[in-house]
Amino acid sequence: MHPELFSLVLFFFVAAFTPGPNNILASYSGFNFGLKKSVPLILGVTLGVTSMTLLVNFGLILVFKKYPIIQDILKIVGSIFLIYLAYKISFSKNNMDIEDNNPVKFFETFLFQFINPKAVMVSIIVISTFVDTGENYMLTLIWVMVIIFIVALFSICFWTILGKFFKKFATNTKFIKWFNYVMSFLLLSCIATFYL
Repeated sequence: MHPELFSLVLFFFVAAFTPGPNNILASYSGFNFGLKKSVPLILGVTLGVTSMTLLVNFGLILVFKKYPIIQDILKIVGSIFLIYLAYKISFSKNNMDIEDNNPVKFFETFLFQFINPKAVMVSIIVISTFVDTGENYMLTLIWVMVIIFIVALFSICFWTILGKFFKKFATNTKFIKWFNYVMSFLLLSCIATFYL
């Protein structure tokens, strides 16, 4: 068993469940498209975060340490993408039949994890803090990856279900419009946290 299992779970639980781009997108998707149509987003985020963390472990962390400018570039690219998503959410159709439209696709959310500043930062912290570089390397890496996968899955499902719950209050198109505006604003406010 990983010697710092409790610390790892606690850290990643806080990182995964606090508001961030993935969670806001999940709530938006759950609200507008329902749980079933949000499954590609759920899988994209969960597998994307897990894959990106594994990639950080197998060398990307060394690249970031040698060339810290790459992290700055990722922040900028990620921020531009979030501005684009916020725009799309704000000006999406605000009718009661929005569930007929297609939500975010699997590959969009999967690939987004590689430019998502919050996910990249969390992965770097997790790998540098919780993966033993000595003889227990593989064992601690397996524990870290299992925890990341499970907590990411529960977190993204929770936020999607929360969005679906808010749909109960959507009795008119005005409520849907304002919900989408709030989600857009929250996405844009995530950008500020990347630069603080």
